[in-house]
Amino acid sequence: MTATSTLALTHASPVFELAKEVDNNKVTPGVLGFIVFAVIGVAVWFLMKSMNRHMKKVDFDEGPIDAGQGGVERGRAAQQPSN
Repeated sequence: MTATSTLALTHASPVFELAKEVDNNKVTPGVLGFIVFAVIGVAVWFLMKSMNRHMKKVDFDEGPIDAGQGGVERGRAAQQPSN
């Protein structure tokens, strides 16, 4: 072992003592789990806000459907310039 690793282990001994007191049968997500969950929640909130903004820009007016024309013919008729 190098001097640095020995020094790190001697200063980390209180942490190791606390770790021995932890119940090995109990698993908790801890602070890191909460932070990850909170970041995902904030990201979803921003995504929904952005989606609502984009959906408000959509202008969709559905006209009456003619029984005689199919969707393909109606689409072609809309693309052809009128004379």
